[in-house]
Amino acid sequence: MNPFQISWKSLLYNKWTFFLNVLLIAFGTGILTLLLIGTTQIGDKLRGNAKGIDLVVGAKGSPLQLILSSIYFIDFPTGNISLADAQQLAKNPMVKRAVPLALGDNYFGYRIVGTDSGYINLYQLKLASGKFWEKDFEVVIGSEVARNRKLKVGDTFHGSHGLTSGEEGTHEGRPNRVTGILEPTGNTTDNLILTNISTIWNIHGIEAGEQNDKREITSLLIQYKSRMAMIVLPMFVNKSTSMQAASPAKESARLFSLIGVGVETMQWFAVSLMFISGISVFVSLYNYLKENMYDMAIMRVMGASQFRLFLIIILEGIILTTIGSLLGIILGHFTLELIGHFQDSSQAKLTGFFFVPDEFYLIVGGLIIGILASILPAVQAYSTDISKTISKG
Repeated sequence: MNPFQISWKSLLYNKWTFFLNVLLIAFGTGILTLLLIGTTQIGDKLRGNAKGIDLVVGAKGSPLQLILSSIYFIDFPTGNISLADAQQLAKNPMVKRAVPLALGDNYFGYRIVGTDSGYINLYQLKLASGKFWEKDFEVVIGSEVARNRKLKVGDTFHGSHGLTSGEEGTHEGRPNRVTGILEPTGNTTDNLILTNISTIWNIHGIEAGEQNDKREITSLLIQYKSRMAMIVLPMFVNKSTSMQAASPAKESARLFSLIGVGVETMQWFAVSLMFISGISVFVSLYNYLKENMYDMAIMRVMGASQFRLFLIIILEGIILTTIGSLLGIILGHFTLELIGHFQDSSQAKLTGFFFVPDEFYLIVGGLIIGILASILPAVQAYSTDISKTISKG
């Protein structure tokens, strides 16, 4: 038999020890995989959804809540702001682009967002079918909305009060009609229903022809015209108006740092498991060597070289950690897919069908642990004294 076959049969000789070692390695690798692909997805979503947005302006309250509700659509807005105040701010010479948002309703948990063509241009949205809205009660839906609710161009539906599914009753009267379906973007727009702002006002009994000071929106997404605006405009909004300004970059970094505390704790826990699994592999191989020293000596008498015995022990450690690492990566992806399946928020949904190149280093790390754990038993097997061992046997 070749060294690999001998190593494999040796590992299977004590199935429970083999299973325990693989399980320890798999759990450690699985947690690291889960954290790696989970945090990568969260980071990508934070950056992708906020791309091109320098500032969010809305009602006073929590800046983080304003960012979460206006960019990621995973929280409730801090309130509404006057349309007149928003339009005045949009004309500020430091503002390059100001995109209005009006929230308040949902359709089976998918938020209905009143906006204008600026939002389409901001995210460079393209249609998979149909056309963009042209008048009130015409809507364009994201790819996930169309897929999950089985909607197509020409279908109609009634939205519900509030921002979450089942929060309040359904709006009566004129239904929304789907005029277009967006191409998948991989960001939060896949889970949105877009329409014009006057549709949102009409649903809530506000006529578009009323005075501006009687009409309200939820927030403004702003792009700066110059670097100076980054310093001056937020200060101006927060101190000189009844609105508040929040920086997506700053608040997203703060959110990620809060998440990072728990992630770091879990990482250390996973590393500890990997360390324990390394010790377990070492003890198993060392005990196996002590129990089978006589067999090793017989193999030497029958012509096996010192290097062959060394290689057999090293291969045992490599086989153990490779199987454990691969199972751990599969376990990590499966667990994240399970978590994503039961997530309430469709906007922040995670998936296990997501792979990053850094997962390769987890396998390499497992191999290193296997080699380090088996190196001492392998050296001992290499230096076995044939005559003494056989005489004791």
